[in-house]
Amino acid sequence: MDKKSLKVFNIFFREKPAMMLVTLRGTKEELYASALAKKIDCTYSHVVKILQQMEKAKLVEFKKQGRLKLLTLTKKGNTMAEHIDKVRQIL
Repeated sequence: MDKKSLKVFNIFFREKPAMMLVTLRGTKEELYASALAKKIDCTYSHVVKILQQMEKAKLVEFKKQGRLKLLTLTKKGNTMAEHIDKVRQIL
């Protein structure tokens, strides 16, 4: 996405939360919060704070695997990510 499109996108969406959903949807590998933070160039603490809000909204789920909490999109989260990605592609 070029800079002009990114600016327009950011008018309608908060960049990091939107990119978190799109990244989770587009990733085939299992992700956890610190890996997601690296992928979207965000701090770990900010990602965790947003993920907690997304969990309350039933957009993501945490699945404990040993010491790690793996992230998965719920059906609702996947639908939202799909729509955000379509808007991003239009821009």
